[in-house]
Amino acid sequence: MYRGARSASIPARARVKNTVTTKSNGKAKTSRAARESRPEEKTKIWFNGKLVNWWDATVHVMSHVIHYGSSVFEGFRCYHSKRGPAIFRLKDHIDRLFDSAKIYRIEMPYSREEIIEACITVVRENGLKECYLRPVVFRGYGTLGVDPRDTPTTVAIAALMWGKYLGADALERGVDVRIASWTRMRANTFPSMAKSGANYMPSQLVRLEARYDGYTEGIMLDSNGYVSEGSGENVFAVYRGKIYTPPFAASILPGITRDSVITIAKDFGFEIIETQVPREMLYVADEVFLTGSAAEITPVRSIDKILIGAGTRGPVTERLQKQFFEIVESQIDDVYGWLTLVE
Repeated sequence: MYRGARSASIPARARVKNTVTTKSNGKAKTSRAARESRPEEKTKIWFNGKLVNWWDATVHVMSHVIHYGSSVFEGFRCYHSKRGPAIFRLKDHIDRLFDSAKIYRIEMPYSREEIIEACITVVRENGLKECYLRPVVFRGYGTLGVDPRDTPTTVAIAALMWGKYLGADALERGVDVRIASWTRMRANTFPSMAKSGANYMPSQLVRLEARYDGYTEGIMLDSNGYVSEGSGENVFAVYRGKIYTPPFAASILPGITRDSVITIAKDFGFEIIETQVPREMLYVADEVFLTGSAAEITPVRSIDKILIGAGTRGPVTERLQKQFFEIVESQIDDVYGWLTLVE
C-alpha cells in the first residue's frame, strides 16, 4: 500500500484523455488512432502499488515535479535470454534509485524489496520477453512552493519497447560524436551521483546540439576541462593497451553498465585507470566507447570529425561487447549474479 504520503490520485474529469487533436480541412479533429502505434501503450504500468492501464497513469498539471523537475528515476533492460526474461542488475539499479531519492530528500513510500518485486511484476503481468524498465519517483500534487515537504511521493514503473538506443547498427559500426559546448555541472551545484530528472536538462541540450549539427551524441567536459560523460552514457578510451575512464570526481553518474564493463575488463586482464582524461586523449585513443543501460556498449567512430583508430569498432570494444551480451542473453553462465529471471 501507499504509505507515509497522501494519495496523488486525481478525479477522472482531470485525467488526460487518450486522444490527440489534429486539423482536417481547417477544423479540429480528434484522432485516437494517432496515439496507438507504440506497443507499450497496450501494457499496464505499476502506479502507486497497483497495475493500471497505460493511459490511466496520470498526474495533475500542478504537480510539483512538472514545475521543478523533482524526480529521480532508473532505466534498465530486461533481456530475452535463453532462460527466459532476465532483468539486468535489478538490485543495483534499485539501490541507486534509493540513493538518488536520499540525496534529494525524497521520502520513499515503499521498500527496496517492494520496488524490486514491482519491476518483476510489470514484466510478468504484461507477458514481456524483453523490455526497458523505467521506475520513476517524483513529488506529486500538493504544495506548489519550492519547499516540497507537504508534497506526496508518487512511484511508477513502466516498460518500454526500446531498441538500440543510438541506432540499429551502432553497436557494430559505431557512432559519430562531438565535444559538447555545454559543460557538465560543477561539483556542489547539482549532485551528479543522483539520477534526477532535473539533472538531465543539460543532457537534453547536449543531445539536441549534437543532432542539429549532424552527430549522434555529444560528450561533455567537466568544469576543469576534462572528459566527463555523454548525455546519458559513461565514456571509456583504450589507449596503448590500457583502458581509461573518468572518475566520480569528474561529475559522472556512477553507471552500472560502466561498473559491469570494468569488472569484465579486469577479468580479461586489462588495466583499468580511473583518472582525469584530457579531451585530446580521445582523439588519439585506439578506441573509444560509450556505456549505459540504454546504450549498452557502443563504439565511437569519430569525435569532432576525427576518426578514432581505424574508424571502426576496435578489438577491445568487440571483446567486451561479446562477453557482455553472452552474459545477459544467458549464452554463458552468469558468474557475477547480474540477472534476475522473471518466472
